[in-house]
Amino acid sequence: MITAIVLMNCELGKVHSVAEALTQLDGVAEVYSVSGDFDILAICKVGEFQNLANLVTEEVASIEGVTKTNTHMAFQAYSKHNMEKVWAETMGQ
Repeated sequence: MITAIVLMNCELGKVHSVAEALTQLDGVAEVYSVSGDFDILAICKVGEFQNLANLVTEEVASIEGVTKTNTHMAFQAYSKHNMEKVWAETMGQ
């Protein structure tokens, strides 16, 4: 399972509609509105790198109101829970 954190900026007044649109995309596991340099943080979980490339550069980028993305790949999950196992079971991997 490939995990990426995608930070986004949105047009003024579009955070809610962008966040709602993101929740409808396959591969987007969680969406948060956040403070700081970015407006939205999305946790993405995909099976292959090509799926991530398509998700970010085609699907996310085409959402009306998204002005910028900044994608970070996760290397290792550190948690009290075995989240990789939970996600693998949830996503059918």
